[in-house]
Amino acid sequence: MLRNRARQLVRDSDFAKAALRAVRNNVVGTGIRMQAQVRMQRGGRLADEINRRIEEEWDRWTSAKRCNTSGKLSWYDIQRLSITSMLESGEVFIRLVKQPFGNSKVPLGLEIIESDLLDDDYNAIANNGNEIRMGVEIDKWGRPVAYHFFDYHPGDYQFSYANKAVKKRIRIPADDIIHLYLIERPGQTRGVSAFATAIMRLRNLSGYEEAEIVAARASSSMMAFVKTPDQELFEDGTFDQESVLDFSPGSIRRLAPGEEMQFVTPNRPDDAFTPFVQQMLRAVAAGVGCSYTQVSSDFSQSNYSSSRLELLETRTHYKTLQQYLIESLCEEVYEKWLEMAVLAGALDLPGFDSNPERYEEAKWIAPAAQFIDPQKEASAYKDLIRSGIMTLSQVIALHGGDFEDQMRQRQHELAVADELGIVLDTDPSQVSNNGVSQPTPVPPTEHPVQHEEEPELEDID
Repeated sequence: MLRNRARQLVRDSDFAKAALRAVRNNVVGTGIRMQAQVRMQRGGRLADEINRRIEEEWDRWTSAKRCNTSGKLSWYDIQRLSITSMLESGEVFIRLVKQPFGNSKVPLGLEIIESDLLDDDYNAIANNGNEIRMGVEIDKWGRPVAYHFFDYHPGDYQFSYANKAVKKRIRIPADDIIHLYLIERPGQTRGVSAFATAIMRLRNLSGYEEAEIVAARASSSMMAFVKTPDQELFEDGTFDQESVLDFSPGSIRRLAPGEEMQFVTPNRPDDAFTPFVQQMLRAVAAGVGCSYTQVSSDFSQSNYSSSRLELLETRTHYKTLQQYLIESLCEEVYEKWLEMAVLAGALDLPGFDSNPERYEEAKWIAPAAQFIDPQKEASAYKDLIRSGIMTLSQVIALHGGDFEDQMRQRQHELAVADELGIVLDTDPSQVSNNGVSQPTPVPPTEHPVQHEEEPELEDID
């Protein structure tokens, strides 16, 4: 019931939809990207050729027709759908299907399973002694062993399963399932929607807005009252024994003797409407885990300081969700994909069987963090790098970039500029920070030569 009400809320409420979109865009955005980090066995340097081949094969597999069993979702679409389902429905399941799809060389596909398919009412003791809680089979340590899914979606139309007399469950081993949900209590086996605390508040806010709209329409539709001492003696017109008055823009009418006109001044919504809505949305944003401005799109009260504090607070929550998604989804899928790619011969990795951990090393790059004040923050990053508090690769990764790719691209740009004889203002080796050309350094000699003064020749008589 909680899951269904949260879905209805996201479908019907603009504010709930904006909150969900804000978290999804900041946590996943265009996608959390992989960079292989396999190192040489001697020296510890990155094995560039091996990393290049792994990344090329990975990028080929991540297309929709190869990585998704239905052929509709790319790897980055799966990431976005996963975080959306986690927030809205509380959980989502991803099944690792070990067979090729499309023209993929790697026998692996990802099936997205909605939480409705897991039998919520299935609570029992299995024949092997394991306990089944809400469709999740766990051992004595609470570790998931298997998941019991329906063979059809309970929300499908009736004709799709009308011939099935008994609901049929399918037991899928836990090794083939990735269960994504946020654990907030020990022993928790199912997820809870992030909108659980906001459902009643947004429902009440929707009712309050509707009441204000009805009152405003009624107030603005009532133009004026006609005050008369005796309705029976003075009648402008009647229809079905009711008084009829016609108003049209710019018209002037005469009133009967003794009548007077009293105009209505609309006063809805009143001055308390906006502060009340703002307070309600602040509470909703706090519960979901995003900022007030992202929910309301109201930037009228924002300045640099408040925007920065707001962004820093929400970024902490976004980074927590990013880390969970990387550890629970990205790394799990990548390790299984790497194993299947080697077994299928799509990748030739020497010594993988004896030391797979060496090849599983990867760096996951989250979406770029946006600047609030680019000039101030760029200057601060420069000081942090020069003082050794941060490295250049950390700053580049913080904004969604890859250090090696950026350095290669930078090297290519400078080489082309040198070839064409162009001096770039962004080249610190050619131009100073103030735009002044740098002097060409003179390389020092290894062994400076000291010249002795030659003695003057004496005159010989």
